[in-house]
Amino acid sequence: MSYTEDDPNEIAVPFHRGAHIADPGPLGLAAFALTTFILSCANAGFISAEAEAAVFGVALFYGGLTQLAAGMWEFLKGNVFGATAFSSYGAFWLSFWYLVTYTAEEMGAERHVGVGIFLLAWTIFTVYMWFASTRISAALFATFSVLLVAFVFLTLGALLEQTGLTRVGGYFGLAAAAGAWYTSAAGVLSTTFGRVVLPTGPR
Repeated sequence: MSYTEDDPNEIAVPFHRGAHIADPGPLGLAAFALTTFILSCANAGFISAEAEAAVFGVALFYGGLTQLAAGMWEFLKGNVFGATAFSSYGAFWLSFWYLVTYTAEEMGAERHVGVGIFLLAWTIFTVYMWFASTRISAALFATFSVLLVAFVFLTLGALLEQTGLTRVGGYFGLAAAAGAWYTSAAGVLSTTFGRVVLPTGPR
């Protein structure tokens, strides 16, 4: 127990970093999962190119802004991995929305190069986040593993203009969405029930 310098009769309440906010991890994972699921359905060929437009609003508001907010809250929690992942992938969805909405047509015949380099840059980022995920949990490591493979195939599909490779990337994207949803559900249920309901595995 300690007292403040201004008033010796006033007890100073210890402050624990991030203790005043809930865990933003499940929210960030859910936002990532849902947005990735919709886009991956298009990449895998399950929905038409016209129906792919359904992802744009989700990419802006849920995958983008909501995940970015989750990343900011992770900074308050002192979670460097979560803050970096959610803030970055939130920005990925925001930049994806802007790319498709405003700049894709302007690239003309070089569109596949622009999109390919865009995806390559995010593949590089995902490489070291995947490596860091080995220290978090088995569920998160599995999610980042399939996400990395998805980015590799999507990058090659764009640069080489190979629809088949993009479709494979879509399949792995669906697996990444499933992993993120599972990990998000594990966090929500553990908090709600006060015990582990869905195990995420050891580091």
